[in-house]
Amino acid sequence: MAQLIVLGVADRDTAEKALDIASELNKQELLRLEDAAYAYKDDKGRPRIHQTFDLTKYGAAGGALWGTLIGLLFLNPLLGLAVGAGTGAIAGRLSDVGINDDMIEQIGSELQRDRAAVFLLAHDTTIDRVVDAFVPLNPTVIRTNLSKDDERELVEALRS
Repeated sequence: MAQLIVLGVADRDTAEKALDIASELNKQELLRLEDAAYAYKDDKGRPRIHQTFDLTKYGAAGGALWGTLIGLLFLNPLLGLAVGAGTGAIAGRLSDVGINDDMIEQIGSELQRDRAAVFLLAHDTTIDRVVDAFVPLNPTVIRTNLSKDDERELVEALRS
């Protein structure tokens, strides 16, 4: 089962550092990152969201490939490329996999100015090494899908 952890951090720069740490831990296979994002409020107090996996780009690339192949069958690969890329981009934009966008927006809107929230959805974590990597950022746990006991242990580990 995927583990969702939402961490509160000091600011947008710290949120970006957290995503860099998560990416590095993913490369080291200490966690298998399925999705990641962060939310913050801009200078005007509006919530902003940065997602690491952009399904629109993936959809457009896949659609362009399939559109070109189908276009070759009908002797018009450029039209197939254009139609496939457009269709794929729309499909990618409408897809919602990983972390629920509504939850990200809700938590982002509740943030205080100059604060940020980091959203991590991962499998197979080596919890002690992952926690050790995030402790220097001084995060607070906002929300998880862990059991109450596991969440309590996480909160305690991040405080040390």
